[in-house]
Amino acid sequence: MGGLDTSTIVGDFKGGFVSFLVAVPLCLGIALASGAPLFSGIIAGVVGGLVVGIFSRSALSISGPEAGLIMVVLSAMEALGSFQAVLLATCLAGIIQIGLGFAKAGIISNFFPTSVIKGMLAGIGIILIIKQLPHLVGYDADSAEAIILFPTSGVDIIDQFGQALNQINTGAVLISAVALAVLILWERPVFKAHPLLKNIPAALIVVVLGIAMNGLFKSAFPQWALRDGHLVQLPVPENLAGFLGLVTFPDFGQFTNPQVYLSAIAIALVASLEALLAIEATDELDPLKRKTPTNQELKAQGIGNLASGLVGGIPITSIIVRSSISINAGARTKRAALIHGSLLLICVITLPAVLNQIPWAALASILLVTGYKLARVRVFRQLYQQGKTKFLPFITTILAILLTDLLTGIFVGMLVGIFFILLDSYQHGYQVQTRTEKGVEHYQIMLGNHVTFLHKAGLVQVLRDLPENAIVEIDGTQAAFIDPDVMEAIENFRQTAQMRNIRLLFIQKFRDAEPQPVSRANGLRNKLIPTMNK
Repeated sequence: MGGLDTSTIVGDFKGGFVSFLVAVPLCLGIALASGAPLFSGIIAGVVGGLVVGIFSRSALSISGPEAGLIMVVLSAMEALGSFQAVLLATCLAGIIQIGLGFAKAGIISNFFPTSVIKGMLAGIGIILIIKQLPHLVGYDADSAEAIILFPTSGVDIIDQFGQALNQINTGAVLISAVALAVLILWERPVFKAHPLLKNIPAALIVVVLGIAMNGLFKSAFPQWALRDGHLVQLPVPENLAGFLGLVTFPDFGQFTNPQVYLSAIAIALVASLEALLAIEATDELDPLKRKTPTNQELKAQGIGNLASGLVGGIPITSIIVRSSISINAGARTKRAALIHGSLLLICVITLPAVLNQIPWAALASILLVTGYKLARVRVFRQLYQQGKTKFLPFITTILAILLTDLLTGIFVGMLVGIFFILLDSYQHGYQVQTRTEKGVEHYQIMLGNHVTFLHKAGLVQVLRDLPENAIVEIDGTQAAFIDPDVMEAIENFRQTAQMRNIRLLFIQKFRDAEPQPVSRANGLRNKLIPTMNK
């Protein structure tokens, strides 16, 4: 955890305090966007800071509810029909994550193509943007939380936007406009480089301005003032007993529901992947360049989700945004995460009335910008410039998420990514070069590094199409692995080549029945084994 010197303690407190300020509106906003009770977002933030903070070996990572989990929670809510069942799925997801940690699955993120991961984040960002648009104009009806792009029943997104435009609230529009302006300006170099302003989170400014503007409307322009459903509506407990009474518990009667386990797998997959990616990014930002044990992190995240589900919180994961803010504010040990969680707990117990003054329009603005950061235009441009093997899995993942759900979208994107991996392997399994010398056709077939059964059909076709009286050289000096099926096809061709008056030159030995490991292949390289078919 680092030394107990004063400078470290001060830096950790600053990091924990600033990340706490960011966490309050985001915990509420993510719970809102997830269709979950608002209080569940705060509970998740507390668990992420305290529980995961205790068990994680990451020096600087901060966990809590994150935008990337919004769609998976929404999907679970729709499939299970109750928040209590979602809590059970969250508990089971935590158990799955703990199991993944013991199974040493910390390298799982390495098996996901970068293009699919970016597509997942971009798809989440696009849906996050779409879901916030009604709130920006003051349409805060419950139905706005259920916006889906292609519903099988009910009100579709076009009707939702039509209802929103027919119920525009001037006060909400003004608050949204100011909030978006602040969020955009805060990204400008003049603000990011300012010695004072750079340490003040834009989300905090937006929340304070939203509360102040609505207070002004109440006194000077009452027709614009936002009330009731247009504001955060957290329960206000009178004492600790009242606070504990707000806790929601899982519906353990859903243990026999197969859909609970499917939702748990989806939550565990997305939460684990995001946590591992965030941990990797946080370690890169660490001034001391410490490395987090990824398997232990999966266990810590699993314990956190198990605890969050048991006490009524939405799923959690490691969050790069809050972690980076904490680091920039001076945090150097995990004390910052513990301070972050403690301040959240104190705030929700002592200041719920203040939180209930926050307009949804302000939170929607924060979430809209968060969604844009996940789906920046430059990400689309970069993937497009990298070619179809990167862009098509990326765009397919996005479209599949928009058309179906998050887990299906990732699965479809993975299939497309695997297809291009196989295609690339197929295309680089061998190369054919031709030349003509003294009227005789010479063919050189150079085998690649890894020649599998996928290349057999193409190679057999090449050998079958060779003209009579040709000279053919098969070069396997670069091959570290040759599948037995491919070797058998070459041997079959050798036996029939004499009938077509084809002369063969082999570079590398192909008559072994088993594939050549790298060490043996290296030993055979540069040995010319000529075989003339008379």
